[in-house]
Amino acid sequence: MTPSLPMTKDLVLIGGGHTHALVLRAWGMRPLAGVRLTLINPGPASPYSGMLPGFVAGHYDRAALSIDLVQLARFAGARLILGAATALDPIARQIAVGDRVISFDVASLDVGLTASMPDLSGFETFGVPVKPLGAFAQAWGDARDKSEDIVVLGGGIAGAEIAMAMAHARHRKTKITVIDVGQVLQTVPPWPRQHILRAMRALGINVIENATPVEVTNKGVMLLDGRFIKSDFVTGAAIGRAWPWLAQTGLDLHDGFVSVDKNLQSSVADVFAVGDCAHMRDTPRPKAGVFAVRQAPALLYNLRACLMQRPLRRFVPQRDYLKLVSLGGKTALGEKLGIPLSGAAMWRWKDDIDQRFMKQFADLLPMTLPKPPKERAVGDVPDMPLCAGCGAKVGRGPLHKALQGLPHFRDDVLTLPGDDAAVVRVGGVQQVLTTDHLRAFTHDPALMARIAAVHALGDIWAMGATPQAALAQVVLPRMAPELQARTLTEIMQAAGDVFAQAGAQIVGGHSSQGDEMTLGFSISGLCGDAPITLQGARPGDALILTKPIGTGVVLAAEMQMKASGDVVAGALASMSQPSDLAAHILSKAHAMTDVTGFGLAGHVQGICVQSNVSAQIWLDRIPILPGALGLAKAGVRSSLYADNRGLIGDCPDTTRAELLFDPQTAGGLLAAVDPEQVEQIVKKFQKAKLSYDIIGRITNIKGGMVDVVPNSP
Repeated sequence: MTPSLPMTKDLVLIGGGHTHALVLRAWGMRPLAGVRLTLINPGPASPYSGMLPGFVAGHYDRAALSIDLVQLARFAGARLILGAATALDPIARQIAVGDRVISFDVASLDVGLTASMPDLSGFETFGVPVKPLGAFAQAWGDARDKSEDIVVLGGGIAGAEIAMAMAHARHRKTKITVIDVGQVLQTVPPWPRQHILRAMRALGINVIENATPVEVTNKGVMLLDGRFIKSDFVTGAAIGRAWPWLAQTGLDLHDGFVSVDKNLQSSVADVFAVGDCAHMRDTPRPKAGVFAVRQAPALLYNLRACLMQRPLRRFVPQRDYLKLVSLGGKTALGEKLGIPLSGAAMWRWKDDIDQRFMKQFADLLPMTLPKPPKERAVGDVPDMPLCAGCGAKVGRGPLHKALQGLPHFRDDVLTLPGDDAAVVRVGGVQQVLTTDHLRAFTHDPALMARIAAVHALGDIWAMGATPQAALAQVVLPRMAPELQARTLTEIMQAAGDVFAQAGAQIVGGHSSQGDEMTLGFSISGLCGDAPITLQGARPGDALILTKPIGTGVVLAAEMQMKASGDVVAGALASMSQPSDLAAHILSKAHAMTDVTGFGLAGHVQGICVQSNVSAQIWLDRIPILPGALGLAKAGVRSSLYADNRGLIGDCPDTTRAELLFDPQTAGGLLAAVDPEQVEQIVKKFQKAKLSYDIIGRITNIKGGMVDVVPNSP
């Protein structure tokens, strides 16, 4: 995260299509100094279209189909914004992503197309378009083993491939019908058309031609002539359409697709477009992935040239290309230059092409530590990069030593260091004060700001207080004034939304530049009743945890490019979730804290020490983020793990137990509650649809011991 030169320009890639994926890979090998690179995509992975029929047929699993954009963005040094672009203003140079606005100097579109059918009644509710591929792959994965009747709307190559793949996957246990408003495969030359039709008949696929669907229901498809085709899974594979929002950009379009010149530039020089969302007006070509792949070197060159104000390079597409159609099983039909080929050899050829393409994104090298100098002072040398978030926190031991002996000489200061926040009396009001600061673990300042705000507010919520006001502390990496303004605006808007939802207001703060981005907030809150501290836990109390653990190991794995994108996205979503409603439900807790840098075990111990009790933790009841346990089993640890592990003595020698010492960022609340109130509290959590788990209990043993046992009683 440390740029060698100040950042001066924003390059934004909109969409994680094949062209942009290849550009990101090449950028990571040779980045352009001074550029902040951003990728915007709806999800953490981008499905590869060439392997979609193989996935549907069961030849590949979902992981083999996906380009992991989280790992790719880490390799490229890019910030990844998970969300769908919904608008682009080329004059203001702004992109809308939900409620966010992303500014750019140079942008490129690679958003593909959609097979949605908005004019067909009921399709948006009961149908699944083949494109975008990610949503279709998810829907088919859920329906594959239970669908009995399937309808494919659209009888082109895509519809035929998907239908044959489905038939192969279901082993003829499902009736599959392909419906087309005209003739099935009408744009395909006679010989390959007859070959594909024979393959479809051999798989038992029913074909209905010259039929117009008028409505899709949860029972099937109604045709204009009155026929009703029963179906429990309807997919649309008709000719893809351009995304409707492209029509509002003001860019020159062709049939809704962005018209580009020989340099892949749109009608606005700083906006490029590639892949299926682009129309090459000088050399029109079909919508095929082969052209998207071939566009990548030219796009990369021209993006760099545009940012350096140098001449651009022309893209010259090939005249013909190898066309390969999967026939359900491991056979395929191929054609190039009018020469038809078919059989198992064609499928192996296609598989080899696809596997080599995907292998490019599996060989990315993770971040490594620089070699220490030959001459250095004695002492331990770290064997892993320093983690970010709460994983970069100073251990409890040094912190405790630093705080020991601080004088207490003011009567209006009601708590000493060691609790979640300080409580002071101002007039007749009890005010809670806290501060927290995080080393950034994502290049996305808005996401980082949201998580930092939720993290800092945890101390206020844990004390049972109402957030009041916040001061921001922001350290930005070196960048030009225009980028500073853009970045600070994103930070303030994202954090402001979190604080406003909590009932607090940002009233100021401090900003500076440094080697990397860090964000923090100092917050005040108000307590109408006595604050909830660490000191009130009683024997018999139930321990309730409101979020799963594992963020430390997931963030450490993401830095090392060992965590899959969906695992990282799940952790980010958990960290972004405020704890205000949970705090309200737990407002009568005897003791409470938020689980952060010292790990779950360390925070349980904190309650026990301050309350002079002990606790029993039930390992089988500990909620863990998806993927975190597997990463821990693979040996991934946060850099703060060793310090946290030293806080507790005996503990089961299991990976699940080790996660008790994983430092958490924006973790959940940990509360000791009266056992007689547990049933009522659980009902409130269930009604609010909030996460909760009863993970242990307070015992009457004195001295702050924490006993970790495998199973709950």
